[in-house]
Amino acid sequence: MTDDRVFLKCAWRLIPFIVVLYIVNYIDRVNIGFAALTMNRDLGFSASAYGFGAGIFVVSYALFQIPASVSVALVGARRAVFAILLSWGVVSAATAFIKDATSFAVLRFLLGLAEAGFFPGMIFYLSLWFPQNYRARFTAGLMAAIPLAFIVGAPISTLILEMDGVLGLHGWQWLFLIEGLPACILALVVLLVFPDGPRAASWLSADEKQIIASRLAKDDSELNPNLWPALLDPRVYALAVVNFGVQIGLYGTTLWLPLIVQDMGFNNRTTGFLVAGVYIVGMAGMTVWARSSDFKRERVWHVVTANLLSAGGFLGASVAQNHLVALFALACACTGILAHLATFWTVPSSFLRGTAAAGGIALVNTISSFGGFFGATLIGVLKDETGGYSAPMAMLAGAFVFTALIMLALGRAMAPRAAMQQAPARGDL
Repeated sequence: MTDDRVFLKCAWRLIPFIVVLYIVNYIDRVNIGFAALTMNRDLGFSASAYGFGAGIFVVSYALFQIPASVSVALVGARRAVFAILLSWGVVSAATAFIKDATSFAVLRFLLGLAEAGFFPGMIFYLSLWFPQNYRARFTAGLMAAIPLAFIVGAPISTLILEMDGVLGLHGWQWLFLIEGLPACILALVVLLVFPDGPRAASWLSADEKQIIASRLAKDDSELNPNLWPALLDPRVYALAVVNFGVQIGLYGTTLWLPLIVQDMGFNNRTTGFLVAGVYIVGMAGMTVWARSSDFKRERVWHVVTANLLSAGGFLGASVAQNHLVALFALACACTGILAHLATFWTVPSSFLRGTAAAGGIALVNTISSFGGFFGATLIGVLKDETGGYSAPMAMLAGAFVFTALIMLALGRAMAPRAAMQQAPARGDL
């Protein structure tokens, strides 16, 4: 069996299930944006109160990234992901019973704690199965969960809101209860079908396991497997700065887009379908971007241009006088964000492996995740101050220009080192 067929087999076995898990993960993370269409009115939340409560999720999510994700490497993916899924499903469902801004913030903080290890753990998990030249397309498969969470979740969430009054509960309460249940069910499925790595996969032959091990060993030969050097590597911190700016835009969009679209004058149901449409465009663009990155074996410029696309989209949305133009601009901005995520997360594992990769990825995500808190909170503050979303969109555009410049500088700094590492291989030829 050829290498490509082995990795394709692994992809078909793993990626669809992981994507389903991440869809559920992301729906439970961002369904607050759809709940806010009626919850803010029912509980009397201002834009600032909502933005702070929605964004505080990121603080606990960031603080527990490293211990939670390293646990995936230490105790195994199957048991770690089971615990993560079950805990976030319970907390998400419990959000149905918040009474005020304080209880809202507390439950969102607990949700961030529960979800902390999932995403970096999955990025690390992919590095156990696939060599470098496959990772952008398969990371894009994982990232496809973000737009799919909105494509699937947006219409469903807005339809659930119409259950207002059933059994004496508000529609937004039903939203949290119904959408928290799948995570609890999938936690049990993980125990049955999720292998800790290739060696534990009963559906791989001994030869197939050897092919995977050999390819990964070839990739790893120049990489540092030790955790502490990875946590002190300046490249890790530079990547964290880059992704900090992107997280401002990511959470500024995912937690506020339903309210931004509703502010254009659309009803709740139409808002759900329009948000889904924005992410359909974003998903298509992300797929093309990731395949291009893998085909050309280039990461830096794909990240830079993705960030510039987002900057242009948010700037266009901030000045657009027509709703269709604004929605198209927001679709471009979302495309850039998703394209960044699909290519960016292949960079840390290009110079780290093993526990170092798990810790390094977690550190990047830990630092950069705080950008999500600033994005969610600042949009609320600017909305209260200005009465609209033009200023928040302009702020997001500036953040993406900054990230593009930092990534470009990092790419130039890394280029000489990459050339030195490749020189012996060219000499052997």
